[in-house]
Amino acid sequence: MRCPFCASDQTQVKDSRPAEGGQAIRRRRECADCGGRFTTYERVQLRELTVVKRSGNRVPFDRDKLARSVRIALRKRQVEPDRVERMINGIVRQLESSGESEVPSRQIGELVMEGLRKLDDVAFVRYASVYRNFTEAADFCEFLGELQARDDMARDE
Repeated sequence: MRCPFCASDQTQVKDSRPAEGGQAIRRRRECADCGGRFTTYERVQLRELTVVKRSGNRVPFDRDKLARSVRIALRKRQVEPDRVERMINGIVRQLESSGESEVPSRQIGELVMEGLRKLDDVAFVRYASVYRNFTEAADFCEFLGELQARDDMARDE
């Protein structure tokens, strides 16, 4: 493991412990060259996933990018970090167990929106505004109207 401070590959594991409910291993490391300390996480990966973008470009799936986008939507919201981590783990598990090695970005976006809707309404709308590329206030109104109609239909059933 390379040191993020000096790029040396002379690092030592100082402490290891389970994390994320046993789904990962958290390791504290120290660089032998600069003395810098940092944390790494080790997770099981069932298969290599490739994301197919709207443009047709293909990029490797990046769990950290997914987590960053979810955390941006949840910024300044009172949601327990464990719930967020469970949601992200669930999305990754769904993608890995789908049997497909190529996943459309649209599918990932829909899974994130579904998960955020269960966690926090404001974060859900924030994410949707970026994912669906809202350009004006009317886009928010239209989206919220669709949500309200869906909720009303679900209550009537």
